[in-house]
Amino acid sequence: MKLITTSDGSHSVFSEKFNADYHSKHGAIQESQHVFIKSGLLYFLQNNQPQKLKIFEMGFGTGLNAFLSFLQMHDSNEIVEYTAVEAFPLFEDVYTSLNYAELLDAVKHKSDFVEMHKCEWNGFCNISSKFALKKMKATLQTLNHDQKYHIVFYDAFAHSSQPELWETEIFAQLFNTMEAGGILVTYSAKGQVRRNLQAAGFQVERIQGPPGKREMLRAIKPLSLPT
Repeated sequence: MKLITTSDGSHSVFSEKFNADYHSKHGAIQESQHVFIKSGLLYFLQNNQPQKLKIFEMGFGTGLNAFLSFLQMHDSNEIVEYTAVEAFPLFEDVYTSLNYAELLDAVKHKSDFVEMHKCEWNGFCNISSKFALKKMKATLQTLNHDQKYHIVFYDAFAHSSQPELWETEIFAQLFNTMEAGGILVTYSAKGQVRRNLQAAGFQVERIQGPPGKREMLRAIKPLSLPT
């Protein structure tokens, strides 16, 4: 794994194993803020205020999406339970070098970001009194979900690197773990991915993508399922 700098100055990681970057070369922070925070978290909260917000992330990776969610919700009243699956965690020398806290003017929360990476696997870790993180060291295919989620951040490597993670069966598994009205967001806009999400039962829309990408996908689990 190699640390790289993207166009907005924020770090990403290049995986030699998958020959893929963890984030967009056009800007790691810009991409995550647009795809997962603006189009996912904030979109859901416009019309929903659950007492306990449950988020699932496919691919904890650099921890950027979890950190942005933590910062976004830090002063809110909601309690957040954030679950992420990661089969290939970063080494300490990599995650301690990431510059997200500095660029987000959140240096006082740098220790919280590091704690996200250091906390024990497979059980909830309290990053704050209102934000609990559970990292599952597993593959998505073998993961047993024990709760229902309001939001899914789907941030797997691209279809070209891990095609098995973009199939209908995977999306059907996630569909069954989500609350009615829950949303799934992903940076992908591939036609086959959209069709696979629809086949799994989601209502899918193409929306504006992050910098460097024209479109992305947002999928919603209907409030009522067809009979």
